[in-house]
Amino acid sequence: MKDKNLELMKLEKYQSVMEKEMDALRVEKLSLEQMAVSYYLCLPQSLRVSSGSRLLISNSGCSWDNHKKRIHHLVCASARQPEKDLCLEPKVQTLLDNVKWDDKGLVVAIAQNVDTGAILMQGFANRDAVVTAISSRKATFYSRSRSMLWTKGETSNNFINIHDIFFDCDRDSLIYLGKPDGPACHTGSETCYYTSVFDLKEHQQVEGNELALTTLYSLESTILQRKSEVEAEQNGNPSWTKRLLLDNHLLCSKIREEADELCRTLEEDEDKSRTASEMADVLYHAMVLLALKDVKMEDVMQVLRLRFSKSEEEPWLSDQMNSVQ
Repeated sequence: MKDKNLELMKLEKYQSVMEKEMDALRVEKLSLEQMAVSYYLCLPQSLRVSSGSRLLISNSGCSWDNHKKRIHHLVCASARQPEKDLCLEPKVQTLLDNVKWDDKGLVVAIAQNVDTGAILMQGFANRDAVVTAISSRKATFYSRSRSMLWTKGETSNNFINIHDIFFDCDRDSLIYLGKPDGPACHTGSETCYYTSVFDLKEHQQVEGNELALTTLYSLESTILQRKSEVEAEQNGNPSWTKRLLLDNHLLCSKIREEADELCRTLEEDEDKSRTASEMADVLYHAMVLLALKDVKMEDVMQVLRLRFSKSEEEPWLSDQMNSVQ
């Protein structure tokens, strides 16, 4: 029995060592991929890999290999650390030169959802992290505890895909504006900000976590809560939102009614406050319909962002939206 326990202890220790080695290998693999991406982005357009080929980076240099998959494969056998700012435009290099890095070469780095505006998380970034984020289009930070770069999602796959990077007026903090692939917090929460000071102040005991939501998404959260209460068949007099959720005809008639009243504020030249009030009614009732269809406001915002994008990579704007523009 004693020998079995000893063997189990050895096995557990071996398993722990293997897990640490696997984590280290995953981090090293991601670092190599990021360097490969940096190299690729530095290449002139005429030398870049076609959609049916892959670039092989080895000790002897680079070679091309045709491949049936329509994807860029970057395989790194070995790679030398690229010159950090090689790919950057001169204006971007100048911007980074003027950043007020602290005595450890760091600035505060905040990740924000491009569609909801939610603050996802906060970390720190040095110059290398920012350059890596620019080339990889993934939110990249500097770990003060591990003294190394880390990309959000490298272990969880919950990457934050960067759409833009903004520095503040004092050049001592930045925002990664992007789209998350999943929860930003290691706890599984959508964001890392869910502890309300005023809830704790007003209530001795707070049940659950409350995300830091803006007005629009706070309203959506309330509507979804009412929907869950309806589905749970709770007794009592239903609120107006619950009545709308239970009666499709009533809901659709209210949306049409409120939309007509909104239009009349223009036709009858009513004041701004009246227009804002009627628009609020339209938005609220439309959001109840979205809840019934299991469509999030974030999905709507993403559609708007893509439709009004100025990028040439998204030429599929509808004829209606083109006519509006």
